Formats: sequence, structure tokens, C-alpha cells
Amino acid sequence: MAVKSDAWGSRVGLILAMAGNAVGLGNFLRFPVQAVQNGGGAFIIPYLICFLIMGIPLLFIEWSSGRFGGKFGNHSTPYILDSMVKGRLLKYIGVFGIFTNIAVAAYYCYIESWTMSYVYHSLIGTFDGMSQANVAAFFGDYVDIGHSTTGIPYEGVIFYVICLIINTYILSKGLRGIEKVAKIGMPLLILFGAILAIKGLTLGTSGASEIFPDANAWDGLNFLWTPQYSSLLDLKVWMAAAGQIFFTLSVGMGTVHCYSSYLAEKDDVALNAVSAGFMNEFVEVVLGSLIVIPIAAGYLGLDWVIQNAGFGMAFQTMPYLFQQWGSLIAVFAGVLWFGLLFFAGITSSLAMGTPWIGFMRDEFGWNQNKGAWSFGLIALILGLPTVIFFQEGVFDEYDYWAGTVSLVLFAMLETILFSWIFGMEKGWPAITNGADIKVPTIYKYIIKYVTPLMLIIIFMGSVFKPLDNDWSGNMNNLISGKTWVLDNGSIIKTITHAGIKEQIAVATDSALITQLEDKIFYLNFARLMLLGLFVFISSLVYAAFQKRRREGRATL
Repeated sequence: MAVKSDAWGSRVGLILAMAGNAVGLGNFLRFPVQAVQNGGGAFIIPYLICFLIMGIPLLFIEWSSGRFGGKFGNHSTPYILDSMVKGRLLKYIGVFGIFTNIAVAAYYCYIESWTMSYVYHSLIGTFDGMSQANVAAFFGDYVDIGHSTTGIPYEGVIFYVICLIINTYILSKGLRGIEKVAKIGMPLLILFGAILAIKGLTLGTSGASEIFPDANAWDGLNFLWTPQYSSLLDLKVWMAAAGQIFFTLSVGMGTVHCYSSYLAEKDDVALNAVSAGFMNEFVEVVLGSLIVIPIAAGYLGLDWVIQNAGFGMAFQTMPYLFQQWGSLIAVFAGVLWFGLLFFAGITSSLAMGTPWIGFMRDEFGWNQNKGAWSFGLIALILGLPTVIFFQEGVFDEYDYWAGTVSLVLFAMLETILFSWIFGMEKGWPAITNGADIKVPTIYKYIIKYVTPLMLIIIFMGSVFKPLDNDWSGNMNNLISGKTWVLDNGSIIKTITHAGIKEQIAVATDSALITQLEDKIFYLNFARLMLLGLFVFISSLVYAAFQKRRREGRATL
């Protein structure tokens, strides 16, 4: 007998939880970097257009698909999709909606644990008196499993395990636990962000120095917000903008489907989807653009920011900049900044556990507690290699396949399925029934034609695009400030390690050749882990299908 389904306590809680799912580390770390690396104001116009013609349609699709599947008692993508179309194979597209969340949570919680550690180090004054180089080196020491910045052996593993335990405990309390965290975490996140943003807005030229006499926070803001219409003809900028939409809205993962599957059949999805989407955009475009770049430009100058902007600025530069405000304020600013990142991270990582829990409850009768702790255990087993072998590229490989390729592939497939197989004659009512707003009719055609075409172009371009010489992986691309990883090379050549093999072929240093060969070994190890997870989930979906067929519930 199936375990009783969970439910949301309030609409506000649902919207905050959905917004929290979308608002993550990428809003504050990835968005400003992408904007800087793609011409500042040149990036904003394509980004906003992509939000309207790709982001909003995907939110409509996922919210309505989830509510549609939920009325049949399905709370995870395999059987949400199965309830929408007949056929034995299409449910396996939904495997991505469980696989991606577990795989991403496995390494995402590691970044989340960094924020916990940096809150601790900010409180005890670790960064007090450190030079910028020392702050940057501190991060390198932290991710090196052999070093300890606290005196605790293997501290990176310990913070990671603590972070996973916190996530798992909250998940064990069900949607009410997630809702409570969202109601506390989202307002605090916005409050912390607003305080730091005000500092960024008022810094002006007060941070200029002999080394950086032209430092001016307003230069950073002007650079980000001065439109450049020539960008509308730059495909690279459009690719980066589309990539950011995936990262920022958490579409193509299955979490939105899962959350919305707990809605009643007549509950609104249109206004809820738009509200959660625009709340995410407010946090990203307004708060995300007013913190890192203006503060960095206010002390180091715009030229330095353009040359050095990267994901790692949050950990390798910001603690140093906070020290310029005095020791006491630096502690306060560090807690605000890394506390903000922690709340952004945990509201997203909590969402990643819900598809697995919903699937195991629906199909095998597991209760919330068993589902949550099993999720935590699988994430721990899968994630420990990303912590221990971080510098060997395991983290990067997970991020490439689970955090990038899988998202785009699933979003493309679900959009085609919704628009052309389920069909807009059923899909449009699924979006508009019970809607508290009038959805513009043009979205009926955008969802059917424009959004699928954009996703097909993005995916096919990533499959066949020639590989460049970079082999550092997705997270290293973010840390070094490079563009979206699917811009960098074809998926086909990435699978074959073409970039690394080219380096081996021309290398003369035996030590470098050994290092590159070891790199291939660790990348293959990461892929085997991910493949094993995908096969495991697929086998569970098949077992669930056989169980449903025996019970007379299978969709054939």
C-alpha cells in the first residue's frame, strides 16, 4: 500500500520553495561572471530575451507537467511523463529527472560546504591581515585533501558530511521542512544580499589606492548595465545567455515537476511559475549584479575585474576585499556573504532530494524518513570522490555530464514531448486551467516552435562543435572565468578525451604525460560512477513498471 502523499502548507511557502530551488550559487557567482565575460551590457539583452522565450516556457512546461502527473499520484519525472503519453520507453526519459538531481547534489553540497567553512573562518578572523594572494592560496589549501586550515584532519570531508547530514535531516521532515527552510532562508538571503548591495552601490571611488588609482564601483555597474545592441548578432553571447538560464532557473532537472506534482488539479501553475521565475530574476539580475562586480571594481578597478572575473572570486577575492572595511566589519560582511551563499545553496540542494523520495514513496511504499536518508547515503557514496579527488577532475566531470549536458538533453526531450507528443491541444489547457493570470496566447506558439528549436540548436551545436585546447573541466572553467562549458567543445570529442590525447601526443615531458594519463583515468572513473547511477535508477524504473503491470496500473 502506497504511503500517504506529502503536501504544501501554503502558496507562499510553495513559491518561496520554488524560488529557493532556482536561486542558487549561480545567481551570485555565475551570473556576474558570465555578464563580465560576455561584454557586460552586451550580455543582458540576449539573457533577458532567453528568459522570456526559453526560461518562462520551460517553467510553464515543468509546472504544468508536474501538476498533471500529480493528479495520478505520480511525484517524479519517470511516471509524470508516463502519465502524459502512452508507451513503455518514454518513462525512461524521466530517469534524467532523478539521476541529475542525485548526481548534482553529490558535488553541489561540496560547494555548499565551502560556504559553511568560510562562515566559520570569517567568524574566527582567519582572513584578518591576509594579502589577496594569501586568501587565494587559502582556497587552494582547503580543496587539497592533504591540508587542514582548522587543524582538523580531512576537514573538507568533515564539512561535506555535515552539510549532507543537514540536508538529509531537513528532507526527512518532508515538504513542511523544506517550506520552513525556504520561509526563513529566502528572506535572510535577500536581506543579506541587500545589505551587501547597498555597500556596492555606495562604495564609489572610496576604495581607490596607489596600486589601483582608477578603482570605481560605478564603473562595474555601468559596464554591466550599458546595453550593446551589437551583441544581438553574436552567437557566442546567445549561447552563454541560454546556458545561464538553465543554471539559474533549475529547469531540466526534474525538481520543478516534483514540487508542482503536490498541487491540486485546480491550483494555479501559471502565476506560480511566473512569480517564482521573476523572484529568481530579481535576486540574480538586481542583487547578483550589485555585489561581487561593483565591490571588486571599487577596490581593484574594472580592468582587473574583466581580466580576472571567475567563479572563484567569491572565495579567493571577496574575503580580502572585506578586510578593507576593517576587522570587525569584515567579520560581519563575511558572515553575510557566505551565509547568503549557504542559504542560496541549501534551498537548491534540498529540492534535489525530492524526486528520489517521491519516486521511492510512490513505487515502493518507502516513507519520508527512509527515502531521505537513502538519498543522503547515495549522494555521500557518489560525492566523496568529488571531494577526495577534486584536483584530479572528478568534480569537474560530474559537473559537465550531470550539471550541464544532462540538463540540456532532458529539457530538449521534455519540451518536444510536451509540445508535439502530449500536444499543445492538451498542453495549453494544462498550463492555463486554474490560472490566476491570463497567459499571453503567443506563448502557445513559442512553446511549440521557438523553445524546442532553440534547445535543439544548443544541443546539436554542443555535440558537433570543434574542441578547443581546454581540458580543465566545467568547474575550472567557471573558476577561471571562461564561458559556458558547452561552448568549449563537442560532446563527442569530450567523450573520447580528444583534447587530452592531443596534449599527450605533443608532450615531451614524461611527468606531464603521466599527469595527463592519470587525468584520463580519473575522468573515466567519474563517468563509470555516473553511468552506474543512471543504470541503477533505470533498473528501479523498470522494476516499478513490472510492479505496476502486476497491479494493473501500468500505462502501455
